[in-house]
Amino acid sequence: MAIRKRPQDSWTSQVVMNPSSPCEGQSPEGDPPDDWFHLSTMSLGTQGSDGSQDDTEEPEERGRLKSKLVSAWNNVKYGWSFKSKARFSKTSPLTMLGQSYLLSHGVERECFRRAFATLLWLTYRRGFPQLNGSSLTTDSGWGCMLRSGQMLLAQGLLLHLLPPGWTWLSANHVSKDDMEVQESRSLGPEVTKKGRRKSIVSFLESRTEVTHRRVVSWFGDHPIAPFGLHQLVEQGTSSGKKAGDWYGPSIVAHILRKAVDAASAEVSNLTVYVAQDCTVYIDDVVRQCERPLSEGSTGPSPAWKSVIILVPVRLGGEVLNPTYIKCVKNLLRLECCIGIIGGKPKHSLFFVGYQNEQLLCLDPHYSQSTVDITHDNFPLESFHCKCPRKISFSRMDPSCTIGFYAKSQKEFELLCSAVSTALSSSTEKYPIFTIAEGQGQDGGQEDESDAPPNSITHILTKDKARLRRTNNSNSMDEFVLL
Repeated sequence: MAIRKRPQDSWTSQVVMNPSSPCEGQSPEGDPPDDWFHLSTMSLGTQGSDGSQDDTEEPEERGRLKSKLVSAWNNVKYGWSFKSKARFSKTSPLTMLGQSYLLSHGVERECFRRAFATLLWLTYRRGFPQLNGSSLTTDSGWGCMLRSGQMLLAQGLLLHLLPPGWTWLSANHVSKDDMEVQESRSLGPEVTKKGRRKSIVSFLESRTEVTHRRVVSWFGDHPIAPFGLHQLVEQGTSSGKKAGDWYGPSIVAHILRKAVDAASAEVSNLTVYVAQDCTVYIDDVVRQCERPLSEGSTGPSPAWKSVIILVPVRLGGEVLNPTYIKCVKNLLRLECCIGIIGGKPKHSLFFVGYQNEQLLCLDPHYSQSTVDITHDNFPLESFHCKCPRKISFSRMDPSCTIGFYAKSQKEFELLCSAVSTALSSSTEKYPIFTIAEGQGQDGGQEDESDAPPNSITHILTKDKARLRRTNNSNSMDEFVLL
């Protein structure tokens, strides 16, 4: 059968020219045309005696084929290894998850490199076991919000299970060309000191590396992984979601809560609280974190679970309200902040910091082969990124979920104080969200099962009107020190 040839084959050329174009399965620019799918599937039917196409194919079989074709297209589209480099200023401080770095200083630049490369990077994968209820073996083109949610949860787990200031050992070997610099400084005695210390603490480091590998395995693309894509998709069914659907940042927050609840055997001393109506209710958090004392035990108060607090918000109407930028910066300066899942419309990103008017992010839109986490010593390199990326605040989608972590009751109290101070910086009459005494209507366990696909918890306004999403375009800068 002859296939019509398109001039310049424009949709395939988009792969090279626009590897990070909008996604999420709503036929964004760069997706294969509908008639391409039609022509590709015509041969599945049987021809009648008059040469006509007999459309006797089962709808389910056609659906499976379409899913495979779209998956194949997305794997090509997001499988290109692009190494664009973001431009960073050497004179302005860069803030990432509560830490500030001046990149003109050699030691601080290396500290930033290590800290960034330590963050877990969860991206599209291909070739994993089929997701329950579908024929999908890849999440390319639709799973970016789930991947961003995984990165947010992973950061909380690293803080929960590893010592403060821990960095991945292999992050020390980040190649220099990942962040171009105009001047190179030797670390001098600092490196020598670290080298002497390394022999003393090697045993502790080996133990932390074992914990690090275990955390990575929890996010593997395998049905047994408690926070892997298979489990997250399964948890999303109660919210009316299935594999291949678009997931918003609010629904992902509730999916993460359910996943952690279901994984109590792996993470026994951690809970996730999702804020209701842009309000963190202190009594609800306390009730969720307090664990009754076991029989026969004595103590002044119940034991306390560590907590990850997720706050779905809306930072404006159709676009980001610029008056909230200062507040977002203040939140990212806090050590208790574990990042923000959001991005641009239908293109989720994980925000971890900022410099000037640019947000620093990890981008899940890169399709990699699945790593079998059931094997001992599986490779870790593809779970870490050494190429930071940036987008402008002005191009940030207003719908997002902000994450915080508190290890103890004391840390939770400090969190409430620090976050309240950061929120007060907003010039708007109504803050991004509030921390309040008392309890919410649903005891902190509000569900999103009745929410439509694009439903987002919205910011409190005077009339409490729902704000709608809008589609923006966005771009990534290169990574070069100016």
